[in-house]
Amino acid sequence: MSNLKTDILIVGGGIAGCIAAISLIEFYEVTLIDKLAIPKEKIGESLAPAAQRILKKLNLLDDLEQETDFLYKKNMGMQSYWGSNQAHIMDHMRNPDGFVLNLNRKAFEEFLRNAAEKRGVQCLWNTKLQRSSLESEWNIQIKSNDSKKEPVNIKASYVIDASGRRSHFARGVGIKRQIVDKLMACWISLPNKEENTMSTITASENGWWYSAIVPNNKRIIAFHTDSDLIDRNRFNTLESFLDLARENKEISRLITVDQSTIKLHGTVAANSTLLEQVSGSRWAAIGDAAISFDPLSSQGMFNAMASAMQLKELIGEFGFSDELIKKHLQQTHQIWNHYLDHKHIFYQAEKRWENTEFWKRRHL
Repeated sequence: MSNLKTDILIVGGGIAGCIAAISLIEFYEVTLIDKLAIPKEKIGESLAPAAQRILKKLNLLDDLEQETDFLYKKNMGMQSYWGSNQAHIMDHMRNPDGFVLNLNRKAFEEFLRNAAEKRGVQCLWNTKLQRSSLESEWNIQIKSNDSKKEPVNIKASYVIDASGRRSHFARGVGIKRQIVDKLMACWISLPNKEENTMSTITASENGWWYSAIVPNNKRIIAFHTDSDLIDRNRFNTLESFLDLARENKEISRLITVDQSTIKLHGTVAANSTLLEQVSGSRWAAIGDAAISFDPLSSQGMFNAMASAMQLKELIGEFGFSDELIKKHLQQTHQIWNHYLDHKHIFYQAEKRWENTEFWKRRHL
């Protein structure tokens, strides 16, 4: 077994992990691990305009803007069929931070990984966390998915869990998650044939639909519902998913393309969850590893970036002390409570199916 030593080990090479690594590398020796050799395809999400301030602060915005139409597409606005059969238009033309960006999520994560490597972060991809223990510092054992490579033991002064909803590190030290709901999403991608490039959100009896144009003239369509409310077989085949989509008038008009050009990507978790303890002795969780949001909020990626930057500021002010633990807990719970309030307001605005189970759960 080989040995490594680092100031900060970050578990998870997604958006939160990469932003944390890039922000900290100027001051610390940083090692970043992720179980995936390359990021996987994800729903092309909307990046809130305020996130561009973070990218600019880290000197990433200029490089990102060189990749227009490959990494992102500017979102001109949203047409919402929420609480009414009439479209409510929300444009992004007057936001002082610029446009919402519809991302090629996989390409954006690759962009951040490359930036981390260029800045000097030691990146170990295709590598899994095996076990961890704390003495005067953390002893972390990792193992490559390549069976030919031997395990590595890392000594780290501090650990950041940025491993997403699964929170691999926190779970490994015995921390559980509070699960608020059962929301999941099933999604497809297809060529865009519409002249109208605004995103669409529309409610239905058992959940809600979202559609957006992403780079390479692709459209994504996702249906969000609770995992126990719809027969999961409806998400097993493209045909059964399209049958469900045709039941919604606004979504039905978006799928009039050759069916052979449509790709079914399957289901992903989309529920609201909170890690029961988001920081402890010489460790903290950020992004989805700490709190995960309902996609209706459109704040998941921004929270991943913002929480990484907040933790960097706390480390700069308090080091790895108990005061850091206290402040990180306070900040995270403030964000969580603010999110829950807004989530309740959003769902309360839809009254058309208030007697169906999906909506009753959200109107409580």
